[in-house]
Amino acid sequence: MALALTAVLATGPAADAASPDRRPDGHQATQEALRAVVEKAGLPGVVAEARDARGRWSGSAGEADTSTHRERTSAEHFRAASVTKTFLATVLLQLAEEGRLSLDDTVEKWLPGVVHNSDTSDTSGSDAKDGNDGRAIPLWRLLNHTSGIRNHTADPGFAHRASGPGFLEHRYDTYRPADLVALALRQTPPGTLGTALYSNTNYVLVGMIIEKATGHSYAHEVQRRILTPLKLRETSFPGLDPRLPLPHPTAYSRLRQKEPGAPVVDATEQNMSWLGASGDIISTTGDLNTFFRALTQGRLLSPAATRAMFTTVPADTQGYRYGLGIESITLSCGVTVVGKTGRANGSVSGVVGTRDGSHQLTFNINGDWMGDASAYAGVVEAEFCGPRKR
Repeated sequence: MALALTAVLATGPAADAASPDRRPDGHQATQEALRAVVEKAGLPGVVAEARDARGRWSGSAGEADTSTHRERTSAEHFRAASVTKTFLATVLLQLAEEGRLSLDDTVEKWLPGVVHNSDTSDTSGSDAKDGNDGRAIPLWRLLNHTSGIRNHTADPGFAHRASGPGFLEHRYDTYRPADLVALALRQTPPGTLGTALYSNTNYVLVGMIIEKATGHSYAHEVQRRILTPLKLRETSFPGLDPRLPLPHPTAYSRLRQKEPGAPVVDATEQNMSWLGASGDIISTTGDLNTFFRALTQGRLLSPAATRAMFTTVPADTQGYRYGLGIESITLSCGVTVVGKTGRANGSVSGVVGTRDGSHQLTFNINGDWMGDASAYAGVVEAEFCGPRKR
């Protein structure tokens, strides 16, 4: 395990260990930020749960269903999308601790021929400079998005079908993991090994590697290793089932159409194989807070593996840093938070917290047409920094 973590720990600093409590108003600022998501950003509804030394707090604004005016509640299930990545990274790190694999293993070792150099004339066997050569990519580079492998969901045709105007016709389509990887590898030019490039395809590969190493699906391993021990009974993987468990909000989407008058559609039912291991988990605010508290407090990984997970490198999004299945950002008040956000059609979610595990926040918005992250960033800022000074 030590050898497997050496390269990871050398790549950058770890996230801050602790952050001060800067919220003299309790959660009032957070509740106001939730209302702003609906009233100012024009999104249907939002729910959040926070946990800190004072206990547990839940807040909401807007509606779970705009036709019945049912309000949002903390009991609702939602698609947490890329938050799935944190669960899979945890499993891969556990497998490394058990000696089942090494984070320094190459992708080629576990998935021979799957990630191949697009330049077929190169027979030298030398290290590749791009992200299409599994011989050169260690597993940890999948986890922190420095593999150079392109993102299959960025393919224009695929995006049109999976999350764009073609969604209504293709929402029940099934995609195989190998086909998603092949789609990413066809994109040109490939990314650069060692340079941050966010890619859902990295975690499609992680799911395939977990299956190869254990003989079980990634969903089975997450269930056995995380969900069952932590009693996360409201968290599940849908497989090919397009439905959400009850209760749930309606997931409203504009299907990536940016025009102000773009129609809003009900995207609640969708076959999540278009994201697969990179983003198909279903959960609740309470379950995600429980998971992230256990993770940051070191109850799922050894101290060395936990340090590796929270060791970060500069991301391809300004202000963010990537760890192994997590992201970190320093807020306006100087507090550094770690966590993961995710977007599926009609659903934007996030779980964030302090590195010492003393404070968590999970939120879900049942609409996806925000122009940038400011709508939910305001909620995070309010929870961890308090009200903005006027």
